[in-house]
Amino acid sequence: MRTVLYNWKRQETVGLGPIPRWKGWSTVNISIDWKGKRKFDAVGNSGHHVTMDAKADIGGEDSGARPMELLLMGLGGCSGIDVAMILEKGRLTLEEFRMELSGTRAEEMPQRFTDIHIHYILKGPDLTQDKVERAIVLSNEKYCSASASLNANLTVSYELNGERYEMGGTQ
Repeated sequence: MRTVLYNWKRQETVGLGPIPRWKGWSTVNISIDWKGKRKFDAVGNSGHHVTMDAKADIGGEDSGARPMELLLMGLGGCSGIDVAMILEKGRLTLEEFRMELSGTRAEEMPQRFTDIHIHYILKGPDLTQDKVERAIVLSNEKYCSASASLNANLTVSYELNGERYEMGGTQ
């Protein structure tokens, strides 16, 4: 499997010719290494590391973010990047930008998110409700790949000892 880094500013792919995307990687690869107990270290295409851990009452050391927190962080970061870019392209000045996300989880396992709410808080001298709302809608309905992935009937597969298995669509 090859990883292709696409430079959206110059509309070119580094080394392999153009791909039909305006941003991001065509394939995202993550490696996750166990660090003992419930702690894991993850690194992706960007080379940045994230520590994940469980809380102490289930055997962790509480030394990293929880996976479900990271899911919300990824959604917020994806949408935030889009909103900031859309406003910037509209030549609007952004002075402050904060998002607060909350997710409600199901009581029964696997305790998936049943509802996610994003509170956008923006400040700028030329920002209007209509312009900001347009940027938010464009992000969440057209550009944010994290939002699209959460809303999709996603097929997850896994490989164990050289055998590939599909887990089917999400419920």
